[in-house]
Amino acid sequence: MLLALNLRGTNMRKKIALITGGNSGLGFATAKKFCDENIITYIIGRTYDKTEKAQTQLGPNARSYILDLSELEKIPSAVKQIAEEAGGIDILVNNAGINMKKNFLEVEDQEFQSIIHTNLTSVFVITREVTKVMKEQNSGSIINISSMAAKYGIPKVVAYTASKAAIEGMTRSMAVDLAPYGIRVNCVAPGFIKTKMSSKALDSDPERKNKVLNRTPMAKLGDPEDIADTVFYYASNMSKFTTGTILCVDGGNSIGF
Repeated sequence: MLLALNLRGTNMRKKIALITGGNSGLGFATAKKFCDENIITYIIGRTYDKTEKAQTQLGPNARSYILDLSELEKIPSAVKQIAEEAGGIDILVNNAGINMKKNFLEVEDQEFQSIIHTNLTSVFVITREVTKVMKEQNSGSIINISSMAAKYGIPKVVAYTASKAAIEGMTRSMAVDLAPYGIRVNCVAPGFIKTKMSSKALDSDPERKNKVLNRTPMAKLGDPEDIADTVFYYASNMSKFTTGTILCVDGGNSIGF
């Protein structure tokens, strides 16, 4: 097992990670990878029971923290509390997000703004606050999660697409702004991954499932662990000279014909 250690003052401590939406799906898989690699991992979720259950499943390196990221005003104090409790923050994974499938002409202003608020604005706010901690350490790794929706046109998800395309642009901008402080910012763009949610959606729509698989050169869905391993790469010293990149983990879906 790779020990993830860092120096802070004269004391050695484990690395500290925050994962938004870490209580399910790709966030949970990433949290499991981090915990298995001996990283103290705060899983941030909105629902108490679900987040506490995830902490129990993940074991002694997991910490639960209940926070609704749409309540922007609560984010600064939450980050400060975690940093003080843990002794620092080394890794931030911006994984949480919401989606809505709806015909373009039927999307209401508030619905569009709600998705932008959660998927984009909250990412900016929590990253800004975590950066204040990382700047004092002169080190840190921030990993944003994008989507195939940022790569090509997917119908009926205009707000989600807008938010994820903006995440990729913001990744590049933040990477430039934060490099002088020793902070790296990268992005993972998952393809179609085998989760309970995606399996339910695709299994009930054979035409769409066939379209997904036919466009994917590797002709299969990815596993959540594929995303977790990639996020861990960005979080570790294996990528110490890498910043501002967007890595598709999609079996070739984004370049498939």
